Amino acid sequence: MQITLKNGDRLELEAGATAYDAALRISEGLARAAVAAKVNGSLCDLSHVLAEGDALEIVTLRDKEGLEVYRHTCSHVLAQALKTIYPTCKLAIGPVIDNGFYYDVDFKTPITMEDFEKIEAEMKKIIKSNLPIERFTLPREEAIALMSKYHEKYKVELIQDLPEGEEISFYRQGAFIDLCRGPHLPSTGKIKAFKLVSIAGAYWRGDEKKKMLTRIYGTAFAKKEEMDEYFAMLEEAKKRDHIKLGREMKLFALLPEGKGFPFFLPNGMVLKNTLIDYWRQIHRREGYVEVQTPIILNRSLWETSGHWDHYKDNMYTTKIDGEDCAIKPMNCPGGMLVYKTQPHSYKDLPIRMGELGIVHRHEKSGQLHGLMRVRCFTQDDAHIFMLPEQITQEIKGVVRIIDEVYKLFGFKYYVELSTRPENSMGSDEDWEAATNALRAALEELGLDYTVNEGDGAFYGPKIDFHLEDSIKRTWQCGTIQLDFQMPQRFELEYVGEDGLKHRPIMIHRVVFGSIERFIGILIEHFAGKFPVWLAPEQVKVLPVTDRAAQYAEELVAQMNEMGLRASADLRKEKIGRKILDAEVEKVPYKLIVGDKEMEDGSVSVRRRGEGDIGAMSKAEFFALVKKENDEKTIF
Repeated sequence: MQITLKNGDRLELEAGATAYDAALRISEGLARAAVAAKVNGSLCDLSHVLAEGDALEIVTLRDKEGLEVYRHTCSHVLAQALKTIYPTCKLAIGPVIDNGFYYDVDFKTPITMEDFEKIEAEMKKIIKSNLPIERFTLPREEAIALMSKYHEKYKVELIQDLPEGEEISFYRQGAFIDLCRGPHLPSTGKIKAFKLVSIAGAYWRGDEKKKMLTRIYGTAFAKKEEMDEYFAMLEEAKKRDHIKLGREMKLFALLPEGKGFPFFLPNGMVLKNTLIDYWRQIHRREGYVEVQTPIILNRSLWETSGHWDHYKDNMYTTKIDGEDCAIKPMNCPGGMLVYKTQPHSYKDLPIRMGELGIVHRHEKSGQLHGLMRVRCFTQDDAHIFMLPEQITQEIKGVVRIIDEVYKLFGFKYYVELSTRPENSMGSDEDWEAATNALRAALEELGLDYTVNEGDGAFYGPKIDFHLEDSIKRTWQCGTIQLDFQMPQRFELEYVGEDGLKHRPIMIHRVVFGSIERFIGILIEHFAGKFPVWLAPEQVKVLPVTDRAAQYAEELVAQMNEMGLRASADLRKEKIGRKILDAEVEKVPYKLIVGDKEMEDGSVSVRRRGEGDIGAMSKAEFFALVKKENDEKTIF
């Protein structure tokens, strides 16, 4: 039989050959590196039997999918080790997550991280044994009987919830059997570097009414060196933790009186408003108008938008004058109403409408984390209403803004196209047209992108932008969503060149995403050492003696008059203490002033991260800082 390789070449194989046989035919090196295969686009085991005309791609640990297969197998090794050490434990699920895996387990006797050493030792035995991993399938009743035999009640429940006719597969490694779709490595011996990292509680199926299970987190890498680099990054991340730095730098507070509702302190408001000022500056330049819509709107609006049916569990609701209302989780329905306040012609389009809207979403308390996951945040939204022929140009304009903003902060980024989810609304034709429009824009821009199947919004596909920060972590922030549905549901119209009424096409887009979350990312990206233009306090003047206090205050007044942010430390402390405190506060510039500086109108300058950079005239220093501030320099 013949199969087709990724590069288009044809490969002759004997009938019944597997994906591994094909890899071996290509080269022994590829066969050694192979961990899985893609057959006709679907990920599968290397033991998968090929058929005439199949399209084959061999997957290695260089591929994202390969590392996921590797980590998934490691989760099964963990499960086998747990069943060996704790035979009465019950297994739930063990999926792959970013940078690792976890397994949810029901233990009779609770375990702690102190037990990790013996669990890891058992895992190493399993890996050293190099057990073959074999896939097999069973009919539903036999599958239930098998898992019942091993007293795996959570597996039985999972099988019972599978749709009728769905193939039920298992994986065997030695005496251990687990319910799993797969795929997996061919044997346990291919795992080279792993570590268990933490333990947490997790409700079965995320339902607070169901039993709390023990979730064991682990990570695994192709090489020990890569794992060492990962843990070094985690240590660096601890130092950059935005909650710790936010507290030290007096940026925000997380208080028990408002769980998930951060309090911004004066320094934090300077930072937030500086970002907002920048946002307004670039949006005015790009032809956006700004609007503001109400925080609370009635139920009928949310039914029209589809949120009442698709998003109600995440919304806060209330009654006003006996009428059901909801606090907005998104700004877009309000934007629809703004569009409808007046008639529009094709000549008016595109209309680029921005809103810095405060939104509320109900997040479970266990998912809250600093500024990264909150219940109230400011979304830098914009809605673009346009003609069908304007789609590509408008998407390009949004991409240009996002690219400019992310590069300003020193972020690299990658792009992902997310397609139709299961709980979507709208016709197949609309979804296909919207997805193709986004794909065409990306390809016309020459942007590399990956496809994230089924992760679009319920009303349309989207382009997501994932930032890479200074320690190589990624964050999803910007998004562009193309929406054919809401203009229809809200009956938006414009009068076309033909004099008839038509529906506009709509783009939802954010650049920062959540401004609160973006601030959290920036704190960790810069380790609190903000560039001058963003720093809540740009210059701290430190008088050496009481005699220099008046000169210090004069310098501060002059800088504040110039639009810079400066203050003087007039405490009766030694200069070393003042310098140390300013360093902890991560102020970009410290000015040391004493008798000599008073006499000749100079300043002794210390730059954050460099120390003493020498003396200069105050005019020279003012010009230096003003230039860095105005040009938004990053150092």
